[in-house]
Amino acid sequence: MNPPATVDLNCDMGESFGAWTLGQDAEIMPFITSANVACGFHAGDPGVMRQTVRRALAHGVAIGAHPGLPDLVGFGRRNLDISAEEAFDMTVYQLGALAAVVRAEGGQLHHLKPHGALYNMAATNAALAESIAEAIYKVQPELTLYGLAGSELTKAGEKIGLKTAHEVFADRTYQSNGTLTPRRQPDALITSADAAIAQVLRMVQGGWVRTQQGPEVAIRADTVCLHGDGAHALEFARQLRTALAEANVTVQATGAPVPAPSPR
Repeated sequence: MNPPATVDLNCDMGESFGAWTLGQDAEIMPFITSANVACGFHAGDPGVMRQTVRRALAHGVAIGAHPGLPDLVGFGRRNLDISAEEAFDMTVYQLGALAAVVRAEGGQLHHLKPHGALYNMAATNAALAESIAEAIYKVQPELTLYGLAGSELTKAGEKIGLKTAHEVFADRTYQSNGTLTPRRQPDALITSADAAIAQVLRMVQGGWVRTQQGPEVAIRADTVCLHGDGAHALEFARQLRTALAEANVTVQATGAPVPAPSPR
């Protein structure tokens, strides 16, 4: 009999900017165990970063840096022709910014997860993946690198000696090579809550996912990404936590438990 499964639930947060509000950070925070905080390149600003870090600390949620490409207009989802050296510099810069905010608030940074196009590019481009892993290793080698399950990014993290978390997605469809279906395709997103929950349980408990081409492929699910900017994101987060509890799946951040914040 297989032992009970354990999984982390992460969500991209702090993606508001100035007068613009995006996502339901305050409402979704109680249902997740890890928050990926935008660092200002694709979204976020210093005030939003601080507010998001404070909110995560108040809920005992693990805090991660969420560096992206310098593309506010495209929300970091458009591929840019960057070099491995530029990927390294962008990661160091954004990681340093959030690390300073977390330290100022008395917290501890837990992980780093690239955003959007940077994440997808690093999933298949070994040079970019190795540069991102190297940046983390040189700045804070104790951090966990979150990357697409079985991708070049997780391979690079493991190769350099970082703790890595293989990430899966609740509301995205998969290709037969284990990559996500590109967002520009009409079948990229799973819009049914029941179908998304069923996919999560298959990945977490069974270790496999059904692909768009038909075959089932093996997949490692250390952490599940929830998108907090959808119209029904909050209700889905509630439903998923209920389904995981009913399936006896323990939900907690990867690695050691996140320490409670010190009284201010």
